[in-house]
Amino acid sequence: MSSPYSGATPAGAHGYAEPAQQNYASDYPPTESIYPTTESIPTAGVSGDMGTPTTAEGRPDVDGTSVGQLIGEVTKDLSTLMRQELELAKVEVKAEAKKAGQGAGMFGAAGFAGYMVLLFLSFALWWALENVMDAGLAALLVAILWGVIGAVAYALGRKKFKEVNPKPERTVETLQQVPGALKPN
Repeated sequence: MSSPYSGATPAGAHGYAEPAQQNYASDYPPTESIYPTTESIPTAGVSGDMGTPTTAEGRPDVDGTSVGQLIGEVTKDLSTLMRQELELAKVEVKAEAKKAGQGAGMFGAAGFAGYMVLLFLSFALWWALENVMDAGLAALLVAILWGVIGAVAYALGRKKFKEVNPKPERTVETLQQVPGALKPN
């Protein structure tokens, strides 16, 4: 059994065999689902990629099959499942990252617009206070007002930042349960 990654050369070939041409863009699953449709799943006849025959009830017919072959098939199926799950995770993360990037761009635009609003409101307050007092004193009052707002925002942000836990507790908990789930009962 040879794969394009095994490095095996065909019998009688001189030098190294050319690897099979891969189209990596088409190797990735579609974004809708990486799992096979029900039409592509065999319902009777064989089980798995190794061709284990099935009984009339749809269970694998393992009479005459060695334990090594069965373990090999289970290992291959588990490996395939893990690769498919990894691909699914990649596709989902990529789609969510794209949405997050678009949302972040919108937040950035909203932040800039808010900054411009505050800038012009500050100018308006400065000019309004200028009618009552000296222009320099009015500008100083507006600057002090923004200093107080900035200090309060800093204190609240620092308090919230100290509450952040960088360790993903739930993920660590579920990963600790995986070895127990793989042990036979």
